[in-house]
Amino acid sequence: MSSLMADPVDDPSAAQRTPLSRDRVLAAAIAIADEEGIDALTMRRLARSLGVEAMSIYYHAANKDAILDGILGLVVAEIELADLRLGWKAAIRASAVSMHAVLRRHPWASALLMSPLRVSAGRIAQMEGLLAALADGGFSGGLADRAYHALDAHILGCAMWEAGYEAGFRAAPPDFAATFSRNLDAGRYPRLVGHIAYHLEPPDDGPSAFEFGLDLLLDGLEQAARPG
Repeated sequence: MSSLMADPVDDPSAAQRTPLSRDRVLAAAIAIADEEGIDALTMRRLARSLGVEAMSIYYHAANKDAILDGILGLVVAEIELADLRLGWKAAIRASAVSMHAVLRRHPWASALLMSPLRVSAGRIAQMEGLLAALADGGFSGGLADRAYHALDAHILGCAMWEAGYEAGFRAAPPDFAATFSRNLDAGRYPRLVGHIAYHLEPPDDGPSAFEFGLDLLLDGLEQAARPG
């Protein structure tokens, strides 16, 4: 019965029945990073999840850096590139929403994406697509540069901000927010108490904080690109 309940990622007997390949190695690496964080991804931990000796992995990846490059490339490949047929604003929005969703699924990837040593072909295509959409919208020179960095900062920054808060609240007691609110002086901090109360209620049907900010940013960029 226990073998039926085992996690297939960490079931050596199941893993050994499938030949080892680069695809299997990277899939297992992503699973570990997603579930346990990027710091948990070691060659020993990866080998254990695959049911092999650590040396076997080196036939498919030269070292841990190669593993990181490989899994980051797979994550970037999930991002929807800007489609200029939609028009510059809609193209950027669709790609940004896609990238944010991908980074929420793989929260460890945001920090790696900002490393100049890990700029993959997929990341180059994503950056080129964003810049092309801005050019299509009439952005050029310094305005295009500032618009690009504002958008990139919003996408990556929001993903890291959300992941950081989620990790913090996972480590806190389940009733932390309610207890914190009760202990606040409502006369001195009425707006903060109201803000926490809003979060303790079921969410409304409005846009997410990310999409709300993205739309404000796109509207502002549209105004900035107008002549005069």
